Amino acid sequence: MPAIPALWQFGADVLLLFLLVLSGIALAESGGTPGQRGEYVFRVAGCAGCHTSKEKGAPALAGGRELKTQFGAFYSPNITPHREYGIGRWSTEDLARALRRGESPGNIHLYPVFPYPSYAGMSNEDIRALMAYLRRVPESNRPNQPHDLPWYLRFRALLYLWKLLFHSPETFAPQAGKSAQWNRGAYLVNVLGHCGECHTPRNRFGALDSTRYLSGNPDGPEGEAVPNITPHPGDGIGDWSSREIREYLKSGLMPDGDVAGGVMADVIDNSLRYLSDDDLDAMVTYLESVPALTKLRR
Repeated sequence: MPAIPALWQFGADVLLLFLLVLSGIALAESGGTPGQRGEYVFRVAGCAGCHTSKEKGAPALAGGRELKTQFGAFYSPNITPHREYGIGRWSTEDLARALRRGESPGNIHLYPVFPYPSYAGMSNEDIRALMAYLRRVPESNRPNQPHDLPWYLRFRALLYLWKLLFHSPETFAPQAGKSAQWNRGAYLVNVLGHCGECHTPRNRFGALDSTRYLSGNPDGPEGEAVPNITPHPGDGIGDWSSREIREYLKSGLMPDGDVAGGVMADVIDNSLRYLSDDDLDAMVTYLESVPALTKLRR
């Protein structure tokens, strides 16, 4: 009889060990510990580059970064956990609503210069991890700066109509018949990396022209022309090898020896250089598969 409790204890220990092994596998597949995953999502999503002012000594993620567009000048908000000026009172659900629906607490519509049309595809796991990371960054009491926009764009109620016409808050779904690597690349390029927000031209209402996806934008952020990154051999990166595309994403080095400048230099410095080798390969796989398009000329 005394052997029976011992047998039950042995079975419980085996079950516990099995669960711990499964947990370890899950963490490994998601990119390490939950804290590490949150920081990785934060890096890949490019949060630091937009939410930190370029002023010397500006606190990280305290907002104030100016982004000049054809519609006016936008200033990024404070996303530190400060309860008055930042997002310290936001819940994970509030963050998910901002990322997917472009609404902050209080039903305030957000301008799509915040790339929620792309972030809408983020997984629940990545949103939870991102919020966990943002709750741990140093607070800043820097107030948010109002946007400098034409009078007719200051009525945020108009954004409700814009969303009805141009925004679909759907979570990314892997495409059947494609490899896991291809689908991971699609998620990184289209969602977390939101590459299309800069590399795709926009219509007169500021919405992305999906028929010219990644074919370049002559009127990009801060007045810069953004290049074509489709595999077109003349206008895009079709003449680049997989290794050359990978190197560019990692370091900004081009095949001709030139290096990325302007906004792209910030993207590489704050985001792309943190990508894992597997994710770099996934992005290359996806970029090489998109339709080859000529660049838009004006």
